[in-house]
Amino acid sequence: MVHTLLTLGDSYTVGEGLPLAESFPYQAVQLLRKAGYPFSPPEIIARTGWTTDELAEGITRTHLLPTYDFVSLLIGVNNEYRGRPLQEYATQFEELLFQALQFAGGQAAHVFVLSIPDWGVSPFADSSLPDAAGRDRAQVAREIDAFNSIAQKTAGRYQVEFIDITSHSRSSTLFAADGLHPSGQQYRYWAEQLAGRIKTRLAE
Repeated sequence: MVHTLLTLGDSYTVGEGLPLAESFPYQAVQLLRKAGYPFSPPEIIARTGWTTDELAEGITRTHLLPTYDFVSLLIGVNNEYRGRPLQEYATQFEELLFQALQFAGGQAAHVFVLSIPDWGVSPFADSSLPDAAGRDRAQVAREIDAFNSIAQKTAGRYQVEFIDITSHSRSSTLFAADGLHPSGQQYRYWAEQLAGRIKTRLAE
C-alpha cells in the first residue's frame, strides 16, 4: 500500500526560495521512504503570502482526492504579518482544521498542526539592513505566540497533535537566500518531527 500525505499551508509549506525537494513535505516523505514506508509525492496546497481565508479558497479551487492517509496544517504567519485579528484567525483556523480532519477520513491521530515559526528572528526583520521589514522583533514574537496559542488550543479540542517548531525557528541561523524563509537544513528538522510522528502512527 502506497501512503498519501496532504500538506496545507503557505510559503513555509512550499519551501519558498528553495528547490521543491528541500521543502519539509518532500523531505518528510523521503525520510519515510528511507524508513521503508512507501509514500506518493506529497500533495501541497500552499502559496507564498496566503492567509487562512486564502488557503481555504485554494482548497476549494483544487481537485483533491476524497481522503489522504495523513494531513498537515501550517498557516497563520501572514495573518500576523498583515495585522489581521486574532478572532478572525481563530474562526478560520478551526474551519481549516475541520477540513483537514475530513481529508484524513475523520482520523484525528492522522492530522498534524505545525506551529507558526517566528520570522522575527530572520535577517529580513532586522531594521538595520536595507530592504528589511524593520519590525520590532519582540512584538513579532508576542504576536506569533498569540496566534500559536489559538492554533494549539484548537488542535487540542479536536485531539489533533500540535508540533512545536517555533522554538527551533528561534534558535536557528539557517535561512534561504531571501533572508526570511528557512533553509533546507532548518526544514529538515521540521520534516524529522513530522515523519517521526507519522512513523509512530504507521507502526501502531
